[in-house]
Amino acid sequence: MLKHWQSHQEYLRFLHEAKVHFDSSQRKRLASEFASARDKLRLLDLDPVKAHLAPFYSTTGRPALNQPQIIRSLTLMLHLGVTSLTRWLNRLASDDLLAFLIGCSPSSLPPLGSYFDFINRLWLQNPAFERLGRKDLFPAHKNLKPSKKPSKGEKLPNRHSGITEIIADQAVSRKEFPFHYEKLLQELFRLTALLPSVYSGLILSGGLILSGDGTCVHTRSFPYGHKVCSCAENGIRVCSCPRHHSDPDASWGWDSDLNCFYFGHTLYLLSFHNDRYSIDLPLHFHFFDARRHDSVSGIVSLKEFRDLNPDIPIRDLCLDSAHDNYPTYQLCKAWKIRPFIDLNSKSGRPKSIPDSFRVDSDGTPICQAGYRMVYWGFCSKRSRCKWRCPVACKKEKLCSCRDSCSSSHYGRCIYTKPDWDIRLYTPVPRGTSEYKNTYKNRTSCERVNDRVLNDYQLHNMKIHTKKRYSFFLWLIGTNIHLDARLKKLRLQTAA
Repeated sequence: MLKHWQSHQEYLRFLHEAKVHFDSSQRKRLASEFASARDKLRLLDLDPVKAHLAPFYSTTGRPALNQPQIIRSLTLMLHLGVTSLTRWLNRLASDDLLAFLIGCSPSSLPPLGSYFDFINRLWLQNPAFERLGRKDLFPAHKNLKPSKKPSKGEKLPNRHSGITEIIADQAVSRKEFPFHYEKLLQELFRLTALLPSVYSGLILSGGLILSGDGTCVHTRSFPYGHKVCSCAENGIRVCSCPRHHSDPDASWGWDSDLNCFYFGHTLYLLSFHNDRYSIDLPLHFHFFDARRHDSVSGIVSLKEFRDLNPDIPIRDLCLDSAHDNYPTYQLCKAWKIRPFIDLNSKSGRPKSIPDSFRVDSDGTPICQAGYRMVYWGFCSKRSRCKWRCPVACKKEKLCSCRDSCSSSHYGRCIYTKPDWDIRLYTPVPRGTSEYKNTYKNRTSCERVNDRVLNDYQLHNMKIHTKKRYSFFLWLIGTNIHLDARLKKLRLQTAA
């Protein structure tokens, strides 16, 4: 059971009273070395978390202590760039100032076992099944490295034909996808990061421009496992005996940036860019198999985000060409989301477009002189888009087909219908300035990925399994939101 939960007001009062006992050197360190850490923890209100955690603790037995202090401790650990939990606890024990910052006296610091117990409670997989899976030994041929490489810049194809369409259908018909073990962590992320950012005006709740992308997370686990047999002692150097894998969740995937296979997981992030403050924020996270294609991960993540955050409507969705498939466009139409998806160059001209005029690769009509025509608005009464002559619109100066095209000063007009192809003719026409300006938000994914993997050193953390990766990503994402809130406060103070 939860014996006592240190409220946010109690924590602030504890910090204020603890300063009386600091010596001059500690006060100087608090005002310089740990100033940003102190300000960040003062913003971190953990009161809403208690109600979500209470059902996961028994009402009888030995009570759990210092749960909010554990969250602050790990938040501070990531802020200071420490990647080892054991090394962090040693540092806490040797520095009274750090202990006071997390809300503890130096004599009442949580032990290492309390941290791991807390991590285990937030993972919704059946503990008995999880323990059984960890004890099992896997065949020697598990996780063999694939031999066939994709072309440079490409990704591994879907393992099952038609899986994207199946997942899109289930996203509409299912209440929830199975094996959603990280759901509680995502709910806590909403409470500690998303909602405070919405209340502070960093996230626009009136209609979100959401961006999504997957990134490769390389695990520190050895892909071929570790021998537990005695074959080597008997002189048998190569054997097929079952082996122990420290990260049984990991698998082989293709890193298209490094152009090589990697062993680990795929992290799919949904992010948001605040143009006013030049801030990029993670909004949703999910770790998938390294072999999982982004087209499937994107649909699953989008459904999870909508279900967890019904009060944050999505207006636009910006994705790369890996998501360029008809099920994703149909899902956006069903959920009234405007898609901004980069086209896959391998897709040809749809047969539904009439042969009476030429179109560019993005569906924009091409005039007789070879120029791209200018979008001139949507005719709601006739459900079609209007495109005008680029010379008449003063986008081009010369035209070799002026006499044979149209003698009108208004120029030749062509109309396209969205019903011809849901992929090419999106609600905001491709090639228009609005489309280009909105799609620029997708680069926020790369910046958020860089902050997660490099600034907060997720790649350098010696952790295994999706459970621990997901747990630490919750706190990394919370750190990023706290950084953004501090930046906004500094800008407002400077103004």
